[in-house]
Amino acid sequence: MTIRVVVADDQPLIRTGLTMILNAQPGIEVVGEATDGHEAVAVARELRPDVCLFDIRMPGLDGVEATRILAGPGVEDPLAVVVITTFDLDEYVHGALKAGARGFLLKDAGPELLVQAIHAAANGDALISPTITRRLLTTLAGLERATPPAQPIEPLTEREEEVLLTVARGRTNAEIADELHITLSTVKTHVAALMTKLGARNRVEVAMWAYETGRVGG
Repeated sequence: MTIRVVVADDQPLIRTGLTMILNAQPGIEVVGEATDGHEAVAVARELRPDVCLFDIRMPGLDGVEATRILAGPGVEDPLAVVVITTFDLDEYVHGALKAGARGFLLKDAGPELLVQAIHAAANGDALISPTITRRLLTTLAGLERATPPAQPIEPLTEREEEVLLTVARGRTNAEIADELHITLSTVKTHVAALMTKLGARNRVEVAMWAYETGRVGG
């Protein structure tokens, strides 16, 4: 099954390069392009792609706001968004993930990681560039919260706690299965249970809850 992607970047060379890389991959097709945030939202709403790949800094409407409109809290049937940027700044990472992004990559991450992020987002996973995962974790763990993190509707089991930590460290379902010596379907069951108990819409929100509750430190 082909993963349909919309690419948005205000720099033609970058946009063309990303499109060429993705179209060269089996099972991935770029079905639309946009040059700014407003156009990105319009194209994404019209085409309903499997994954949106948005640059952070775009004229008119930036990638964070475009992500919030398409995938943020309260959005019915949210789209999967991966944010890509040259700017390795914590405020962008945090803002993009809070807005509902399923992935955050630097433009120098390379084609292999880009393709992994697209596949992860399409499968409901989340991939954050390894170069920024550690600093993101530290930043989130050190933030003062106006309100304490919500408690799960039911206590987490010991295995769910183990899965939670692996999700927070950016592991894919396959990596979690290998690390914990359980089947892929069992991983999916535990992740689904975590999302239900934590009231999370996706894996990123599960991971952020782990950071906010101090389960994962910097």
